[in-house]
Amino acid sequence: MPKAFPKEFREDVIRVYRDSDASVAQVAKDFGISPSCLKRWITIDDRNSATPSPAGRAANESDALREANKRIKLLEQEVEVLRRAAAYLSQAHLPGK
Repeated sequence: MPKAFPKEFREDVIRVYRDSDASVAQVAKDFGISPSCLKRWITIDDRNSATPSPAGRAANESDALREANKRIKLLEQEVEVLRRAAAYLSQAHLPGK
């Protein structure tokens, strides 16, 4: 059976997570708990509080931003390939070659 942490400890860990820019994994590591344990505590705290924290919204925004950055990188690679292809094909049509 997992060891039970005091309520004050859980509240402190959640407060530290919400007040910092650190990831769930980093805060959990700093306090010696598992990331899944901290996520569960945050979820429970969000349900128990009258207003959900911006951390949940920030996580969704973070995921969306990460996906957008992946898409941007892929599009930039595609543009570079097309730029090189255009340069190669324009060289083939120069007079004297």
